[in-house]
Amino acid sequence: MDIQFGNPTNIFLLIVAACSLLLAGYAAVAKYRAARQFASANMTDKLFLAPRFQKHWISSILIVSSLSLLAVALIDIRWGKTEREVPQKGIEVMFLLDVSRSMLAEDVSPSRLDRAKQQIKDMVDEMSGDRVGLVVFAGETRQSVPLTSHYEDFKQSLDAVGPHSVRRGGSLLGDAIRSATAGFIDKTNDHKAIVVFTDGEDQESKPVEAAKEAFTKNGIRIFTVGLGDMDQGARIPETEQGGLAFVEYQGQPVWSKMNGTILSQIA
Repeated sequence: MDIQFGNPTNIFLLIVAACSLLLAGYAAVAKYRAARQFASANMTDKLFLAPRFQKHWISSILIVSSLSLLAVALIDIRWGKTEREVPQKGIEVMFLLDVSRSMLAEDVSPSRLDRAKQQIKDMVDEMSGDRVGLVVFAGETRQSVPLTSHYEDFKQSLDAVGPHSVRRGGSLLGDAIRSATAGFIDKTNDHKAIVVFTDGEDQESKPVEAAKEAFTKNGIRIFTVGLGDMDQGARIPETEQGGLAFVEYQGQPVWSKMNGTILSQIA
């Protein structure tokens, strides 16, 4: 029989229970021998069978038995293990987060990137029994969190990502969609989705074609969440901490606007 201990660190409690049993037995024998020194064997037997002493023995037995049962329960002894498949219910959602420098723009509060992170957290907080993953992208793509059902770990990893998470600047949305498509566990055509958080800027990586291929070949639904102002836009801070220094090109300030057209085509 395959016997396992769920909490092997509690085995010492079983030793404590065994020692208690030995001490109780030793105490009973010692009392009996002490009584024999002052009374005959017949008188000693009658004395130890008296109701007062019987209650004492019963109490000792109950205490030792309780300790033994408690030790067994805390050790969590298991046997007769069987294996069965439990179907995984829910959906698989891969969050695709743009961490290019333009996402630091503050035309939404506190910034495009921080707003996207908060919206992702809000979505995850509404989930139950689903698997979520995170792919970050700029001029290159990196899978930050493989599909998981551990939501708190996911959110901690989400907090840590930013423009520093990738080595190359830019925005290759099409490559990111292809990478997210390859990151799914379930190879069937059901219950898979990619949710894209970006300002829509792209450097000719063919994101619309990548989205169509993900749906036709793998049945992956793609949803887009645009961040930023489509009209005026905003300047791009030099650092992730914001500040008064902004990105310039050939001495001119760089402005970033949300590209809503490409996002609507992807969705």
